[in-house]
Amino acid sequence: MWPAGAGTKLPCPRDSALRRAAFSGNLTALPSHLVPAGRSVRVFISANPEDTGAERQALRENVYPKLREFCRENYGLEFQVIDLYWGVEEDEWDSPELQKTRMKLLENCLKTSAGPCFVGLLGEKYGNIRIPGEVEASEFEMILDAAIEAKLETKLLEEWYCRDENSVPAAYYLRPKSEMLRSNRNAMQPSTNAENEKTWQEISDEIKKIFKAAVKLLHEKGKMKHSQAKRYLFSAIEDEFDFALGKQTPAFLKKCVCYIRKIANIERFVKIPEMGKYMDITGTEPRIIRDPEAQEKLIKLRDEFIPTIVASSNLRVYTSVTHCDMKLGYSQEIENHYIEGLGKQFYEDMIDIIQATIQQNFDTETDTLYDEILQHSSLCKTYASFYEYKCESLNIVHNYILPSKAGHINPLIIYGGPCTGKTLLLAEVAKKAYGWLHEDTGPESDPVVIVRFLGTTDMSSDLRTLLLSVCEQLAVNYRCLVQSYPKKIHDLCDLFINLLNESSLQRPLVIIFDALEQLSENDDARKLWWLPAHLPRFVRIVLSTLPNKHGILQKLRCLIHEEDNYIELIPRDRKMCSQVLKHQLLRVKRKVTSGQQIYVNNALSKCTLPMFVNLTFREVRHWRSHKDVDESSLSVTVHESIEQLFWSLEKKCGQKLVSRALGYITMAKMGLSEMELEDVLALDNSVMSELKENTRPSNPLRVPYLYIARLKEGLSGYLIERHVKNVTLLVWANRHLQLIAQKLYLQDDNDLREMHTILADYFLGVWSGGRRKAFCLEDPYLNGCLDLENRSLLEEEKHFMEQASFDRQAPDQPWVFQCNPLEPDIFFVNHRKMSELLYHLTRCGKTDDLLYGIIMNFSWLYTMIKIGQFDKVLSDIELAYNYSQEKELKFLANTLRSIKNKVTAFPGSLSAELQQRLLPVVSSLPKLRHLLLECDKDGPKYCSIVPLHSSMDVTYSPERLPLSSSHLHVTEILPTCNPSTVLTALENGSISTWDVETRQLLRQITTAQSVILGMKLTSDEKYLVVATTNNTLLIYDNVNSCLLSEVEIKGTKHGSSATYINGFTLSANHALAWLEASKDVTVIDLLYGWPLYQFHCWYEVTCVQCSLDGLYAFCGQYLNTTTIFHLGSGEKLCTVTSEFSGGFVKFLLILDTAQEMVMVDSEGSLSVWNTEDISSPQLTDDFDCRREDSEVVSIELSEDQSAVLICKALSIELLDTGLWKVAEKFRAKHNERFISAVLSKNGDCIIATMENTSAVFFWRRDTGQCMASLQEISGSIVKLVKSSHHNMLLSLSTSGVLSIWDIDIITAMSNIDKTGKPIQSLLLPARGEIIYSLDGSDCVHKWNFSSGFIEAVFKHEGIVEHCVLTSTGDIMVTSDDKSSQYVWHTSSGENLFRINGQRISQLLITHNDQFVVSLCEENASRVWRLATGHRVCNILTTLQNAFITSANTFVVGMTKSKVLAVSLWTGSITKKFCCEDGTTIVNFKLIPDCPDIIVFITSAETVNIWSLTDEVICRRVQLPNNFLKNLEDFEISPNGKLGIIARGDENINVLDLYSGKLRVVHASGIIWRQRLSRDGRYLVYICFRNGEEEDENGAIFSLIVMRLADGKNIGACSLYKTPTFLALSQRHLNIIVGFDDGSIGIYTVVDRVDAALKIKIATSNSRQIFNNATHTSRPKCNSYCFKISVDCLWRESTEVFARDSPITVSDSTESNEATPSKKHNSCYERVCSALEARGHSYAPDN
Repeated sequence: MWPAGAGTKLPCPRDSALRRAAFSGNLTALPSHLVPAGRSVRVFISANPEDTGAERQALRENVYPKLREFCRENYGLEFQVIDLYWGVEEDEWDSPELQKTRMKLLENCLKTSAGPCFVGLLGEKYGNIRIPGEVEASEFEMILDAAIEAKLETKLLEEWYCRDENSVPAAYYLRPKSEMLRSNRNAMQPSTNAENEKTWQEISDEIKKIFKAAVKLLHEKGKMKHSQAKRYLFSAIEDEFDFALGKQTPAFLKKCVCYIRKIANIERFVKIPEMGKYMDITGTEPRIIRDPEAQEKLIKLRDEFIPTIVASSNLRVYTSVTHCDMKLGYSQEIENHYIEGLGKQFYEDMIDIIQATIQQNFDTETDTLYDEILQHSSLCKTYASFYEYKCESLNIVHNYILPSKAGHINPLIIYGGPCTGKTLLLAEVAKKAYGWLHEDTGPESDPVVIVRFLGTTDMSSDLRTLLLSVCEQLAVNYRCLVQSYPKKIHDLCDLFINLLNESSLQRPLVIIFDALEQLSENDDARKLWWLPAHLPRFVRIVLSTLPNKHGILQKLRCLIHEEDNYIELIPRDRKMCSQVLKHQLLRVKRKVTSGQQIYVNNALSKCTLPMFVNLTFREVRHWRSHKDVDESSLSVTVHESIEQLFWSLEKKCGQKLVSRALGYITMAKMGLSEMELEDVLALDNSVMSELKENTRPSNPLRVPYLYIARLKEGLSGYLIERHVKNVTLLVWANRHLQLIAQKLYLQDDNDLREMHTILADYFLGVWSGGRRKAFCLEDPYLNGCLDLENRSLLEEEKHFMEQASFDRQAPDQPWVFQCNPLEPDIFFVNHRKMSELLYHLTRCGKTDDLLYGIIMNFSWLYTMIKIGQFDKVLSDIELAYNYSQEKELKFLANTLRSIKNKVTAFPGSLSAELQQRLLPVVSSLPKLRHLLLECDKDGPKYCSIVPLHSSMDVTYSPERLPLSSSHLHVTEILPTCNPSTVLTALENGSISTWDVETRQLLRQITTAQSVILGMKLTSDEKYLVVATTNNTLLIYDNVNSCLLSEVEIKGTKHGSSATYINGFTLSANHALAWLEASKDVTVIDLLYGWPLYQFHCWYEVTCVQCSLDGLYAFCGQYLNTTTIFHLGSGEKLCTVTSEFSGGFVKFLLILDTAQEMVMVDSEGSLSVWNTEDISSPQLTDDFDCRREDSEVVSIELSEDQSAVLICKALSIELLDTGLWKVAEKFRAKHNERFISAVLSKNGDCIIATMENTSAVFFWRRDTGQCMASLQEISGSIVKLVKSSHHNMLLSLSTSGVLSIWDIDIITAMSNIDKTGKPIQSLLLPARGEIIYSLDGSDCVHKWNFSSGFIEAVFKHEGIVEHCVLTSTGDIMVTSDDKSSQYVWHTSSGENLFRINGQRISQLLITHNDQFVVSLCEENASRVWRLATGHRVCNILTTLQNAFITSANTFVVGMTKSKVLAVSLWTGSITKKFCCEDGTTIVNFKLIPDCPDIIVFITSAETVNIWSLTDEVICRRVQLPNNFLKNLEDFEISPNGKLGIIARGDENINVLDLYSGKLRVVHASGIIWRQRLSRDGRYLVYICFRNGEEEDENGAIFSLIVMRLADGKNIGACSLYKTPTFLALSQRHLNIIVGFDDGSIGIYTVVDRVDAALKIKIATSNSRQIFNNATHTSRPKCNSYCFKISVDCLWRESTEVFARDSPITVSDSTESNEATPSKKHNSCYERVCSALEARGHSYAPDN
């Protein structure tokens, strides 16, 4: 269903004629609507508005939304109902303009609807005859004469109809009501409005009466034909039925439906006032009767016309007969019953017709090239239809296109200013080019015409995608098989030129590019280097451009020198324009009078652009001969004319509606469809307030379609339809129109934000599904509009109306429309949401919706990748990141890049691939939680593997910024509040502010040639203070990078003048600086930039630190002395000295929370002083480190001030500030020295760098384990700087490259536990959430299933070789290579007892957890009681690969090609089987559900099923020859029906043990290990690919789950480490994989997404950690050690218990007893209680 790109497809006979015509550019062969499915389903409702109001309202509320949803989900189409009467006031129903519009729309529906197109609702009412809006003068005068002859009063006709000489021929038109009644509508005076309506009703009835009588008279006399008389005598509904159903083919009539409602004996109820709307009545009270004439016409229509149509076609007609209530007539209850039935039938009929007439069309869904071609072809046909001017330019292009016999061929360039008609000319050329070439080269030729209107689509806006699409189209047309298209732009250009050479005389080629200036500047597209100047003989390229845009025309002239290749479109001659205007008017039967012509000529003398002529035509066609025109009636520029057009629309449709409608169309990225425009306007309260100013709002609150129709009609030709991905969009035909609309309607920022928000909410589906949006009415309405009968509203009702909410019937907006929930990969993409939502969210400031509604939405990611838009995903994420600066988005983009190859090839694996990578980091990047939950919710539809705990190491690369050629040139690096912005200082005196992500230099400061010693920012980053070698401090305004002041730093009077500034520090408002060997500290006021005073200290100052509140300064000096000053006054408060006075104070730490000061000397000794009394600090603690031989490199106080990190050259120490003792200490290896060390944000990790290394090391504090060593590719790291604002780390390498590391992401590596050695074995108890692993070390590791962390370590004396568990997992028995066995209590970690004596080859435990079987290869094997350690029996036979039968009766194993069954009670061989024909037994298995049935494979390639009870072969299955040559493993299903055999190749061999049939299923790679699920429904296997197929992340292993019922792979997941063991749980289907680095991965299989399994995922600890906490809560890892003393020593055939053993000593002769000794002890009781707990905690396996 999802084919590869179109470029690889060759045309074949199956390709449709439409497709072939589109690809070759034969536009004349294309239908007017290019894509049959691209049209919406448009249904015209024909009905009398009076008697069908309730039906139409009910259908709109309840049925239309369901049908719309059905069409969107199943066909990707819109369902639209055209009901022009809905929402229109009653006095407008008879409007001639409305009737004219109805007939136009009816014709449009019949022509363009993809499915049902016409629904007739016919009742007992025929309806009123229509008032003609315009009558030809001769016909009107004839009617007037007839009326006079019939002695009728004609004054009314003469008043209301006016002669118009502008009509051709002259005509009389009906004057506007508003003009004649002289009363504008006013919501404040409803009585005036009501009077007007009543007056109009009387006038219209009288006019109809005159027309009816006069026309009848003329018809009777034969002066008027029947066809002429119809328009005066027929009602609107008869005209519509006749137009829609008469003279139609039977096939067409299948798309039409009629619903007829008959009311029995309706004449009886004619006097009931309410019945007047259901039938035509005549007369006055009390003699009211049913109108016989109208009834006659109704019967003729209903009972003659429609049955005649039905007789000759399959027209659906439903007739319903209802009976009136004897008292109430056609009551509400009866009507509701009818409406309910109508709604059901209407829905069913629409569904039937849609399914019968529309085919699901996935062509444009799957073929982006085809969709691109159709979009440009659609635009071309539209533009060509507007081409009016037959100019010489068309002939020149015609001659150029025809193939010539010789000479150089260059591209042809058409240029001209805006609105000169370049696009229309090229569209006309593209339309006719195929025909010109076909006519010139003969009927056998097959020309190719390629047209692109640049900038109108995404693919035609960028050079790379433009050339790619053109190359693909050329390859298809010329049958060139291109294996893969180049990614480099120059290679793509070469391919383009090579494909041009495929043209020939029989297959000439024309390429048309309109608007070169619309190409983006990417790849230097506007320099035109890609355009071939010399063309092959049968190739023609036609281009158009503006003359003064981007210098394109100038570049073309440098490229193509021949002047004949340039055509300039200049303004036309006025006379020619006048002629064009005249022809345009005549085409619509209009003209201008001689007096009006003067003003037309005046306007054309000022502007003769084609667009101006067309705009003038639109204005002039509405002129009437009796109306005055003057110079102001016509604009004189295109700009003014467009504004005038928009203003006239505002008068017609309403200012707010027009401004918002045109604003929405303009601001939408790709335009809006008609239905979308309706929906969005309905959501806009300002529009609805304008429309509902005089009426009461009701559900659903929608814009009447009449306004949309008027808007489209008013902008016909300017607002054009464009087909994009099965949707017809309204777009501007000209960029000038778009600019004017933008200027008029999109200037106010508040309006813009509101409109973008409405569009964003619409595409998010915020108001879909019947959710109501609040709507507040304006006060004038509340004050009187509702009160038509002078009744007053209650206060509660007013409040209700102000706060009322209404359903706007906005559709649901999923990312895909799912055709069939059981087939998730068959869908229609919601391309409208794809293209619009992100655009509007970024412009209305809805960051959360941007993150969680799109980027973190799994459905969006999956759909985009599925349809081949992976690169678009990355660009959208980058756009969202630039907007929000959320680092989660950056990580997600990098993650997606790393899995690109995997997910583009297998999109279904997206959820599992993402979960593997996101689970370790979600505690550090919490916003990714939403995406993980989305993967859990929607991922199992496509991939049944759900990772519960991921062991994948986080792959991370920092942002890098080259600063200089060497680190020696970089003097200082400062991080800022913005994580991507840093300040750097070079030794040449320049200070640069960089954006690290874009590598852009934001601003730069030069410090006048002085060398920079250091620089610092104040905490608010307002000031930047720089120290220079000139002994000055430069104070800069950091925001504007301007120098505020320069202050010289002076030392003591006797100090040397050659000294430099030794250091400086900053407080909130002060800078403190001191010189080398100086005892003085200068204090500077940053605000005013001058020195305040100097602090005089006892000794030379070495460091200064200020308190956080900026009140105090602490000055460290030689002889470990510190002096405290008051910063505000300069007063010296006190001086303290540490008793470790050998060095100097190197660092000072101020602990505000504890009110402590810490002095750290050069040797690392600490003294802690209590500063509660600042004037008299008290020594509270000291820490002497003078014995250490390494100096202090750096020091850091943790964020919560609970720990101090001291980095020395040879060690790192972490001090607890509560106890002031060393909590942890890390020593450097031999010949290694630390450069710097810092703490992570939460203090869990230590990050350090070492001398002459290019790596950053990360240690976990609690275990001391090195979690990662990240390489810095740019060289050895010489400097490490930690950001105080963000959890970021800056490192500088020897090559002068700055790297920025995100500590949050890196510390996520500590979320993965590892044993450090490859996992050799995994054990899971039958029940419980614990995993035990063996890794070839002396430890057994106990893992928590839910968290994936190691909970405990059981240490042994030797290397652990075997391990078994009881079913509950409470007791564990292990053996090591020191010939010891251990019994452990797993909860407490106690080694209950230890047995020495024999090396064990295999450990087994009985299913009842009572006995242990210890198999030995050299000595006798033993069966012993787990509770006591007592021997039950000896087994003298050596057994291999042994099993215990489920009845706990036998231990079954192999020895010397025999299968033996040994009794667990006696140790004797009870059953045995050996091959009689000399063959050997290769492997055997027990059938889980059949305890006494054994399956084994022999070397004779037979599978034998042996009954242990009967000792007979039940069944034998022969395998193919050489089948077992590479046998690796085989699995048996629990019921014994299937055998799964692995042979180390890429095939899964499924053997039916009943029938002997062998089925081979191809695997995804070479099978490494396989496991069958406990229920036998699934096969889980790990396969690997060959090394050459390894992806960029080294993932050569894959975990696959196959459903055996249908052989389908239901889940696949890459493994990015080498697996060493595969295990499955017995309960559910959980998969545990051990890896070579000692980590484990835990997965679960969710085949059917039911509630229980969803709960299973949601309650797993891997989900809980990011549900409730920002960081993983890591359990403490307990370490348990083995017993030193031995409790029992096994000898040859006896055991000897130690005297102090807790196990009861008994004689060996009693060893065969199955009952325990009666002498109990505490150890025995603990074992027994653990075993008994098994019975109490037992639950059935699921």
